[in-house]
Amino acid sequence: MEQKRNIVIVDTTLRDGEQTAGVVFANHEKVRIAKLLDELGVHQIEAGIPVMGGDEEKVIRKICGLGLKASIMGWNRPVIKDIETSLSCGVDAVAISISTSDIHIKHKLQTSREWVLEQMVNATRFAKQHGVYVSVNAEDASRSDPEFLVQFARAAKEAGADRLRYCDTVGILEPFTTFDYIKFVREQVPDLEIEMHTHNDFGMATANALAGIRAGANYVGVTVLGLGERAGNAALEEVVMGLKYFLGIDLKINTEMFREVAEYVSRASGRELPAWKAIVGSNMFAHESGIHADGALKHPGTYEAFAPEEVGLQRQIIIGKHSGAAAVRAKFAEYGIYLSRHQAQELLPEIRAAAVSLKRSLFDKELVYMYADHFGKRIKHGPDHY
Repeated sequence: MEQKRNIVIVDTTLRDGEQTAGVVFANHEKVRIAKLLDELGVHQIEAGIPVMGGDEEKVIRKICGLGLKASIMGWNRPVIKDIETSLSCGVDAVAISISTSDIHIKHKLQTSREWVLEQMVNATRFAKQHGVYVSVNAEDASRSDPEFLVQFARAAKEAGADRLRYCDTVGILEPFTTFDYIKFVREQVPDLEIEMHTHNDFGMATANALAGIRAGANYVGVTVLGLGERAGNAALEEVVMGLKYFLGIDLKINTEMFREVAEYVSRASGRELPAWKAIVGSNMFAHESGIHADGALKHPGTYEAFAPEEVGLQRQIIIGKHSGAAAVRAKFAEYGIYLSRHQAQELLPEIRAAAVSLKRSLFDKELVYMYADHFGKRIKHGPDHY
């Protein structure tokens, strides 16, 4: 357990999340998301890329003027004009991003390691002269020569940087390697904070973020629902709950808002909120299988890792092909209909046959009408009137 560690959540839904192919947030949506993140208790919000100008610059200015508790960060290339634009918006923190891997330096930047260091140092010094917090982003850090990355980190620290953002830009890490890499950088540059910025190309983003924290990173970049380039980033809700339940670090985030925030971001981004989504999906606390439903009814902890209310959800007993008598009795009790075990067993074959025929679980009114037909009970208005 690591109860006393001060882990900082850096949410980049409004920057990296909006870089998801095909996603555009309207200005009022960006403002609303920033307010929701602040209400959640997120420590730092990366609000966008000010030098884009137009609506992007306008909305970042507005977010900076909201008086939020969270730090507001603007994303920049290592270019003085970028940083000047960020400063003019009123941000209190800037991210200065440049590639550190040889594949990027050779093929994307078409330059040298020396040039990368020079650009980063000059930009960092300029930003620090204006009194803002500076995160130096090592893009493609996970494919960088470890020795050069250490050189880059030391140069950033000497120039005044407050932290190094370790970017697994193409999501090629796994947790064991992540731990080793971050531990190495921490040991070589112990006086520079590290932020994990992980991508999900192999489905490892949250696991890698947590591994990096175990190795000594105190900052972690996330997005709501894991939005982001390609397969996305580490999901805010997954990282926060993982910190609490795996590492014993409770950040006092208002997790009961997670479902509400997820639904809003899902609608704003035009991206599905899958029923099976970890932490906030509607199936997280939906029980159909007879054994599972029976166990959950007797003691929720038998089949639930945490309480649904903790993340803004509710427990659901779903009646369908795999249901058992205990679940059927519990469901009908919600309607004020108290079945004996024998009556529930009588209904089960019909319930299962209907579920197979319809290829889904059954709605409440379907169940009540089935009960009425089977037992010859007269009903007028369905389950709402029992």
